Amino acid sequence: MVPRNIVVIQTAFIGDVILTLPLVQGLRKRFKDSKVSFLAIPSAAGVLLNHPDINEILVYDKKGKEKDLGSAIRLIAELRDRRYDVAIVPHRSLRSAALARFAKIPVRIGFSSSAGKFLFTRVIEYKGQEHETKRNLKMMAGLDVEIPALELPRVYPSHADEKWAAEMTASLSEEPMIAVAPGSVWNTKRWPMDLYRQLVSMLVAEGIKVLLLGSGEDALLCGEVAKGLGNQVINLAGRATLLQSAALMQRCRVVVSNDSAPMHLAVAVGTPVVAVFGATVPAFGFAPLGLQDVVIETHGLACRPCSIHGGETCPIKTFVCMNAISSSAVYEKVISIITGVRTYA
Repeated sequence: MVPRNIVVIQTAFIGDVILTLPLVQGLRKRFKDSKVSFLAIPSAAGVLLNHPDINEILVYDKKGKEKDLGSAIRLIAELRDRRYDVAIVPHRSLRSAALARFAKIPVRIGFSSSAGKFLFTRVIEYKGQEHETKRNLKMMAGLDVEIPALELPRVYPSHADEKWAAEMTASLSEEPMIAVAPGSVWNTKRWPMDLYRQLVSMLVAEGIKVLLLGSGEDALLCGEVAKGLGNQVINLAGRATLLQSAALMQRCRVVVSNDSAPMHLAVAVGTPVVAVFGATVPAFGFAPLGLQDVVIETHGLACRPCSIHGGETCPIKTFVCMNAISSSAVYEKVISIITGVRTYA
């Protein structure tokens, strides 16, 4: 079939939205004249701006001012009025499936692992051992077309974003410069602050400039990491939009991050990532896919992984999965990327 009007419904976290972009990019390659809309939550929608393969961004504040039933009904009416002929729903919640069903979108494609799979007209097998980008691309099989080759997500900072990033880093203009994003929504995905601080201290001692990035909620954490380390470290947590953060990452040689949104954002601008994994594992399908990207983790733990997302506290109270990863191990990986001399764990 050749759809005229497609909506992609992904109302999960920022990282999940970024990992849905290869699907959007694949849709555009296959259906050059079709309209492609993307429904996302407010905190994630900004990463979609300027994307050449998205015609329209729809925003649904499902946990904020629009979490009531009346808002959901109004959104359903809006989707119905737009006369989509296809809904692709990577998000595996019942609510996302219901939005497409009650909007009377005739072709509704979703995963076999979705709580609302009974509301789809075409169900795609969700294979846990595959990468999320590959799983998302396979949803195109529901349109009876060949599945495109795997590709990385792409985001598009504006000229204004790039100018802002240049101004913010003017005092750090000398190479090399890296970004460090120590935050995460999930506590057990966070490499400890003192280890991040040790890492940044080691980098600064080598003359490397460091940008600390994150949301407003990460500003205090980043402030603790930066404390007393001088003007080679700039704390920009809470001061940059998603695409401004992406523009900052473009100017960096490496991004150090937990298994969280900044890791995916770095991949989407082509900057190498050193990703620290604790409660979660790359086998879940959310690891960075860039050619120079590195994952650092503690192998051989019977307690790991402890959950798909990680939790608020370590279930066995040791947090050994993160505490066992030394600052020197992460430092060595960063230096190996900067110098072009790879090391292997």
